Amino acid sequence: MKNITKPVYGGQAVVEGVMFAGKIYSVTAIRRKDHSIEYFRLPRQTNPTVAFLKKIPFIRGIVAIIEASANGAKHLQFASERYELDPNEEQALQKTKTDSSKLSLVLGVAVIGVLSFLFAKTIFTLVPVFLAASLKPLFPTKMAQIFVEGAFKLALLLAYIYFISLTPLIKRVFQYHGAEHKVINAFEAGLPLTVENVQRSSRLHYRCGSSFILFTVIVGLFVYMFVPTDPLWLRVVNRLALIPVVLGISFEVLQFTNKLRNIPVLRWLGYPGLWLQLLTTKEPTDDQVEVAIASFQELLRLEKNVETETKAVQY
Repeated sequence: MKNITKPVYGGQAVVEGVMFAGKIYSVTAIRRKDHSIEYFRLPRQTNPTVAFLKKIPFIRGIVAIIEASANGAKHLQFASERYELDPNEEQALQKTKTDSSKLSLVLGVAVIGVLSFLFAKTIFTLVPVFLAASLKPLFPTKMAQIFVEGAFKLALLLAYIYFISLTPLIKRVFQYHGAEHKVINAFEAGLPLTVENVQRSSRLHYRCGSSFILFTVIVGLFVYMFVPTDPLWLRVVNRLALIPVVLGISFEVLQFTNKLRNIPVLRWLGYPGLWLQLLTTKEPTDDQVEVAIASFQELLRLEKNVETETKAVQY
């Protein structure tokens, strides 16, 4: 009997909504001020070079991150622009925007999304270096410096996530993040996508980007053991140069732990990432779950239509 596996879907929380991505489309659904649900549908661009690079271990992770950052920025821009827009203002806004200006805006936001990710990664990489170096009289050895640097990086990450989660806007984004995970978990469990079934599902998931961020801290500890920590300028240079290496290995570790999640003895490898998700996700309301379900079902509908049309052409 042929083993049929379900396709793998990813997602992202946005302002007052959720984005889901498949092979052919990415779709965002948001809850408008008038309580209606609006969609943003974006066909996924196929580039032969990118497709080839995404098959190469360690390189594919970096390519996937850049692609996801660019794509996610477009959906974030849509959500932030549309959810607050008064329906009475909508017609006037559409008249003031031309297609060319919209295209320029989308491209600009995509570039900003990638640059923002790289900037944040650089800051979270370098600040712990200087903090650890300032404590060198207390922790003079290379191993001690690496572990102190890792401890500062982890503390900085946890503190940042915790404090931004206290703001009302980010708290709601984290609730939609939880709704996204719940929908994926319900779908992968083969459950009908009702609010009740989705709410009973876990808000934690092995493939989450939060797990990936934590893995970069852990992987970095091992990678940095192979390069010098002195002098400080060389330490800074190699930390920056090793960002792609750490990202690439962390992506492979994330993929590996996801494959092992059904093996009782080994599934604990993914637990640190799941623990971090206790901060980056919150329990969603039923209304938020409805938006997440709507987004995912619209994605399934679009992808099914394309598959049906493709089969019709073939036959």
